[in-house]
Amino acid sequence: MGYGKDAEALAQQYEQVPFEEVHGHLLRWLPPAAGRAVDIGAGSGRDAAALAVRGYDVVAVEPTAELRQVGRRLHGDAPIAWVDDALPALSRLRGSFGLVLLSAVWMHLDERERADGMRRLAELTAPGGCVAMTLRHGPPPSGRQMFAVSAAETVALAERSGLVAVDQGEAPDRLARPDVRWSTLVFREQGSTVEGSAG
Repeated sequence: MGYGKDAEALAQQYEQVPFEEVHGHLLRWLPPAAGRAVDIGAGSGRDAAALAVRGYDVVAVEPTAELRQVGRRLHGDAPIAWVDDALPALSRLRGSFGLVLLSAVWMHLDERERADGMRRLAELTAPGGCVAMTLRHGPPPSGRQMFAVSAAETVALAERSGLVAVDQGEAPDRLARPDVRWSTLVFREQGSTVEGSAG
C-alpha cells in the first residue's frame, strides 16, 4: 500500500502526534489495565507503546516489514509483541482482546474485505471489550489505495457482526491537512454495558 518506502518519514509524522490527542475519544472506554490489547496496523508503534505504558499486554500487528523494523527501534523498551499479519483474516492472532484498536486502517479495505474483517474483529473482542477505530476521509496520498468509507456504513456493518456503536465523533486532521478529516468510532458487544471507564 506504499508504506514501506516511506517508513521513516511516516514514522516521524505518526510520532509527533501523541496517543492522547489522536484517541481522546477512546480514553473513557479503555478496559481495565493489565488486559490484552491489539493494535492492528500499528505503524510506528506509537499507540501500542502508549497502551503498554498503561499496563496492557500489547500485540502490535503490522504487515509492512519496514514499519515493524522502525517500530521495534523506536519502542524497543516497551513490552510489545510484534506480529506480521493483516486484515481481513488476521490468521496469526490467537485468543481475544479487551481492546481492538485500528487507527487509520479501515479505509484501506474494499467492501468484501470490510465485511470479512468486521466479523474477524468481533471474534477477537473479549466479552465486555471494545473495538475502536479512526476512519480517514479525503483524497488518498499518492501511491496508496484507500476507499471512501463512511461512519454510517461502518456502524451498520458492525451491528451485523454483533457490535454496537457506543461513541461516534468527527475530528480534524492532526497534521493540519485541510482536505483530510476523521471519524472516530468505538464499538462494544451488543448487550455489554455502555458505561465508559476512566481507563
